[in-house]
Amino acid sequence: MTRKQKKTLVRIIAAAVLLIVVALLEHYDVRLWLPDWLGYRLNSLPFVVKAIYGPNETGPAAYLHPGVLYLIPYFVIGWDILWKAIRNIGHGQIFDENFLMCVATIGALVLGEYSEAVGVMLFYQVGELFQSYAVGKSRRSISQLMDIRPDVANVERDGQIIEVDPDEVAVGEIIVIRPGEKVPLDGVVIEGTSSLNTAALTGESAPRDVGVDSELLSGCVNITGLLKARTTREFGQSTVAKILDLVENASSKKAKAENFITKFARYYTPAVVFAALALAVIPSLVTGEWGVWVHRALTFLVISCPCALVISIPLSFFGGIGGASAQGILVKGGNYLELLANAETVVFDKTGTLTQGVFEVTGLNPAPGVTERELLEAAALAERHSGHPIAQSLRRALGAEIDPDRVTDVQEIPGHGVSALVDGKRVLAGNEKLMKREGVASLPCNQVGTIVHVAREGKYLGCAVISDQLKPTAPAAIKALKQQGIRTVMLTGDSEVVGQAVAAQLGLDEVHAQLLPADKVDRLEELLARKSEKGVLAYVGDGVNDAPVLSRADVGIAMGAMGSDAAIEAADVVLMDDDPAKLGRAMDIAHKCLRIVRENIVFALGVKGLCLILGAFGMASMWEAVFADVGVAVIAILNATRMLKTRE
Repeated sequence: MTRKQKKTLVRIIAAAVLLIVVALLEHYDVRLWLPDWLGYRLNSLPFVVKAIYGPNETGPAAYLHPGVLYLIPYFVIGWDILWKAIRNIGHGQIFDENFLMCVATIGALVLGEYSEAVGVMLFYQVGELFQSYAVGKSRRSISQLMDIRPDVANVERDGQIIEVDPDEVAVGEIIVIRPGEKVPLDGVVIEGTSSLNTAALTGESAPRDVGVDSELLSGCVNITGLLKARTTREFGQSTVAKILDLVENASSKKAKAENFITKFARYYTPAVVFAALALAVIPSLVTGEWGVWVHRALTFLVISCPCALVISIPLSFFGGIGGASAQGILVKGGNYLELLANAETVVFDKTGTLTQGVFEVTGLNPAPGVTERELLEAAALAERHSGHPIAQSLRRALGAEIDPDRVTDVQEIPGHGVSALVDGKRVLAGNEKLMKREGVASLPCNQVGTIVHVAREGKYLGCAVISDQLKPTAPAAIKALKQQGIRTVMLTGDSEVVGQAVAAQLGLDEVHAQLLPADKVDRLEELLARKSEKGVLAYVGDGVNDAPVLSRADVGIAMGAMGSDAAIEAADVVLMDDDPAKLGRAMDIAHKCLRIVRENIVFALGVKGLCLILGAFGMASMWEAVFADVGVAVIAILNATRMLKTRE
């Protein structure tokens, strides 16, 4: 408990004890007599004193009115509620739960229902304490899960290792990470080997081994060996900074249910105040029983407090976001959880999303008169400056150091391939579209894989076949989505043969191949037009060319920390460990969150509606009103905190 919560608990206990003492004094008719001079002066104030005459009619003797004694526990437990109501009225915020509680309890005191007035305020504070504790616990849980911000960085400067704030480390500086320390900034290992605990980023407990040239992500914990790394990003642009920013700002993007409750409370509270006023006045004018109807109106006000909805609905989404982050799923707002729960179609990119993105040359088909070595060397040299996995696989297959001076005038042709001068001769390496564009007659290749056609000075040299492997969890991920009734589609720039082969392996419903980046956006527009009015389309990708599609989809999902910055920035959900199976888990969390939200809305409105009707007809007392307010709020909050328990 926080210090404030402990103080509130002490006040609750003190007020409860005082209430019991005063109730016992009243029950046994124990009178606190006043001195004659004081009783005489206060005799005109019936609420303060009660006067009786002595046996000889010698004059009035006065004792303290029980209502005054009840004011002691009332102010002990309710002074802050009264002050908040007064302060909010001064700021123009009249209709809130503080106002409702003050009107109801002060009205009960005026009507002589002293114990009920104190009891209502007491149990309201019990509910507030419980709400504060529940929300605080959920925030602490998320803070612990996201406790990945490093306090210091050990930087090597002038032959010495000094501790500095991570914000003060420049790109290219050497940092030292000792065993047990958090990796402070993104970088590349230049010395040492170790194992990293990546649980805070990915939700996975299995450590990841790293060595020289391995990439380090900030937020991981170094387990075993001493590491030296060269930083590649400033702290503000590092993985840990982006993750923290995503989680901290997630609450600003509210779901429709949250916005509905906010608007509902804005109109609901003044509506019930005027309804209570009408309930007090109109029947009283007809029957003349002002005390009865005013009491019913006050009971009506206590019942009507919207605390259960106002607290529990945001807490459900907050817990859902926190629970997802514990499993390496970053959701940028409650609205995206709501959209995920209503997903109708999921569209996948292929490379790096459903496949591992680790390409190997599996076939060489040289044209007549061309050797395999000549074909491979021409392709590898043309792709000399490309960082694409296909280009890297060609260079690995060549197995020889490439002289960069042999390659000049390199031109990237988006969606087609590359053009470069190799030893002064124009070499083309790319897909069949590139050959047609340049007027080169290519030969068909019937092998399954990514086909790279190669031509030199307008002469066709042949093609290389490059294959990618499916991610191990991809089939299970697609199966889980299909079991939820979700349609699965794949968009890829690969050939139709490769696209259909992957689709057959995974059991996808639809595949569109040989797409340029612009074609992906057009195809996505078609899929968006085909979905139902309330259906949601999600797109999952990881590359730079996926950023426009991620932004256009109803929900954009990026394949995590190893994906491109542009994709992560454009996405609404980030799967930190690039595991497609996490998508099904994210949807399970979203469905659970929406189910709890609906349960709380139906439960709170149902119980309150019933109690409001009973209260209006005099069939519910203040004590039932307390349950309809505090009890319902506590139950709804307990239900909402289930969202924190989302581990498999």
